[in-house]
Amino acid sequence: MTVQRSRPPVMSLTDAAAARVRSIIERSETPVFGLRVGVKNGGCAGMEYTMEFAEEPGRFDEILEDKGVKVLIDPKAILYLLGTEMDFKTDKMSAQFVFNNPNQTSACGCGESVAITPATCEVLDGGAGA
Repeated sequence: MTVQRSRPPVMSLTDAAAARVRSIIERSETPVFGLRVGVKNGGCAGMEYTMEFAEEPGRFDEILEDKGVKVLIDPKAILYLLGTEMDFKTDKMSAQFVFNNPNQTSACGCGESVAITPATCEVLDGGAGA
């Protein structure tokens, strides 16, 4: 008998982020399956978050749905994004998506680049250890 344990969600969206993504998708002139989120090497701190709308899921994308939004996670980004909450913040000078990532160790002054450490085995095992 195989026992499956639940996995922690890779990421979640705040109400504000979900509302903003839904609003953008509704105005799209092309069909949108969901929002693809990932990370890439770059910037002064070493990594940058990526976001793009996807017409269809990639072969190995992790797909989750939160607050009515389908989020596709690039498989190479899963360990970097585990436990992340995506928010949408508006102030007098800007409106932007913000990633509250427990794996982020630092960010550059411009706010576009971050340093991220992959999640550990303890996080993946729900605190049970490797």
